[in-house]
Amino acid sequence: MLKAFVHTVSPEITRCELTHKKRVAIDPQIAVEQHKRYCETLQELGAEIITLSDNLSYPDSVFVEDSAVILDEVAVICRPGIAARRGEEQAIATELARHRSIEVIQAPATLEGGDVLQMGNTLFVGKTSRTNEAGINAFKEIADVFDYNLVSVEVEDCLHLKTACTALSGRSLLVNPAWVDIAALSEFNVITVDETEPWAANVLCIGQTVCVAEEFPETAAMLRDLDFKVRTIDISELSKAEAGLTCLSLLFNA
Repeated sequence: MLKAFVHTVSPEITRCELTHKKRVAIDPQIAVEQHKRYCETLQELGAEIITLSDNLSYPDSVFVEDSAVILDEVAVICRPGIAARRGEEQAIATELARHRSIEVIQAPATLEGGDVLQMGNTLFVGKTSRTNEAGINAFKEIADVFDYNLVSVEVEDCLHLKTACTALSGRSLLVNPAWVDIAALSEFNVITVDETEPWAANVLCIGQTVCVAEEFPETAAMLRDLDFKVRTIDISELSKAEAGLTCLSLLFNA
């Protein structure tokens, strides 16, 4: 069964970390309502929701994806690339230990889940301001045990690999080519976002449904024209905190 770890929106979200977006006012109540609807959508698409609330003092704790990478064989507990987020991963590790054996990324390595994209047996890992070379190497040591093929990908001008590239299906990727080296993705079918919507490359694929942020109608229409089953979700308030759809959950098969 598909399960999804999510985390309650912190009342401190207005103090979130920002790297590539300018700070604008966030309405915490709207953020909470949008997160609630996001969770309801995941449930409607077949996921069992597991809600955590241990990290409410951390402004970015709703972005639970960054704390871990869950593979079929093991859960890898990440070490965030920014000091203000270190500590969030402890509560995640406690919960994940109920479902997977655990491996932990240790200092000086940094790795964030938003930089890891799994496509079958291939693990793309973005080299970003949040994930360093030591983190990629540490993750590779773990992945090698289970015969995954790890591919390092150069990323620029955005927060995470998944800001610039996410999965649409088993063989197709949605990509903003201005932010990621598409040469590393040549084995797969690359579909580019509408150039007027550079942040639209972060989509969440559940089963046969591709969830697209509501603020990117051109990309949603393009995917429908390509015969993808598309569902839009409004995360406009959360996106002010540099959020994407994938970063709000940790999906895994029980």
